Formats: sequence, C-alpha cells, structure tokens
Amino acid sequence: MIVFDFDGVLVDGMEEYWWAARLAALRLAPHHRLLQDLPEAIPDGFRRLRPLIHKGWEMVLAAAELARPDLDLQAFVRNYTSALPIALERWGWSPERLQESLEQVRSEAMAKDADRWLARHSFYPGVPERLQRLRQEGADWSVLTTKGGAFAAAILASAGLQPFALQGHEQGSKPEVLQRLGALGRPLWFVEDRRPTLEAVQATPGLEAVRCFLVSWGYLRPGDRDGLPESIRWLEPRQFSGPLALWP
Repeated sequence: MIVFDFDGVLVDGMEEYWWAARLAALRLAPHHRLLQDLPEAIPDGFRRLRPLIHKGWEMVLAAAELARPDLDLQAFVRNYTSALPIALERWGWSPERLQESLEQVRSEAMAKDADRWLARHSFYPGVPERLQRLRQEGADWSVLTTKGGAFAAAILASAGLQPFALQGHEQGSKPEVLQRLGALGRPLWFVEDRRPTLEAVQATPGLEAVRCFLVSWGYLRPGDRDGLPESIRWLEPRQFSGPLALWP
C-alpha cells in the first residue's frame, strides 16, 4: 500500500493555511491591536515558516508571532522547535485551544460556502491523474495527514478521489498509524515532504521495512536533500508520474 502525506505532497493549500490561521488567531484575541493588523495577503514570513510547521495549531501560533513588530524571524526559523513553547506562554494559549480555533474556522467555512473553501486548495500538477491510475494498476493508496480527516476527505472528493483509507490527526501520530497499518502484513510505501517525519518513522521500532520517499516539491526546508540517507528515496515529479516499478 502507498501511503501519502496530504499537505505538500498531494495538495498545495498555502492560501487556505494563511487564511484559516489568521482568522483563528483573530478569534482567540479579537481585540488585540497587533493581530488586527495582520494582512490578508500571505506574508513572506509565513512561507518561510511553513516547511517547519508540523501540526495545524502551529500555523495559528505562527500567524500571531508574525504580528509582532519585534519578531526576529531568522531566530524564530533557526530555533523553531524551542521557540514554540515560549510563544505559547507569551500569548497564553495552549496547542489544544489553537487547534480548536482552527478547526472551528474550517468547519464554519465548509458549512457556509464549501466551494469557496475548497477553491483555496489546489492539487499539484498531475496528482489527481496519477492517483486515479494507481487504482488501475492495482495499487491501493491511502492518505495519512495531520489535517482533520473530514477536511482532507472533502478536498479529495472535490477531485473525484477516494483513497483506500484516510487517517487524520485524530488517529494519532504518523509513526503510530503506520505501525497499525504495518500490522496488516502488507508492504508499505510512505511518501512525505517533511524529512524529519520520515526520519522519525525510520527510527520507530517495527517500521524499518517501510519504504520512505521524500518528494522534491511541497514545503521543503533548504538543504533537505543534502546528505539524504539511502533509506530515504528522493522522488521527483517525472518518477512519481511513471510506473511504480521505476520509482527509486
């Protein structure tokens, strides 16, 4: 079974990420002067931070941090992991509260104008066609994402796509879900755009046999390909579009 990450592998949702993160932050602190000045256009700082973001709540926190005039963006990028708890304390928020606000924004958008919300996402070129061909080739594919499962399912359905299975953040971490899938006794290929996630999978007992791919598109960090171990295969669009037997 081929297991695909969603954001950054199948879908580019940068427009929606900023739209939802900005609105979720504003709802948490509607009278905060700095947050009211957040632009509707995607800031360059958010684009720089997106490759580092792992979970949805981090997007909301990043939006709030970008509102600070004294933010040292380079330091935030350089020390991202250690900067998160400091930022949470600064704003007085918790990951759970941030995630709840984000999901409320998305749920309301889906209920009020689903077509408009869906239009904020775009599949990477050739992805829907390639996924359709996988079924024709007899290969099952599933989606494993840190996005809410219902949101990912709606985006896939808008392109007429239905995976064999779909696991959102509600089902646990990616290594945990892959362990459960591995217990089914089927070979697993895992396709991601986040190198640390692939490294975490390979460091998880029982997942040594998972065949890992890092795509050349999506939300990569500078240098993600540098020193890539042989156990993580670099996947380019022309290979992705070709027969599975020719994948690296």
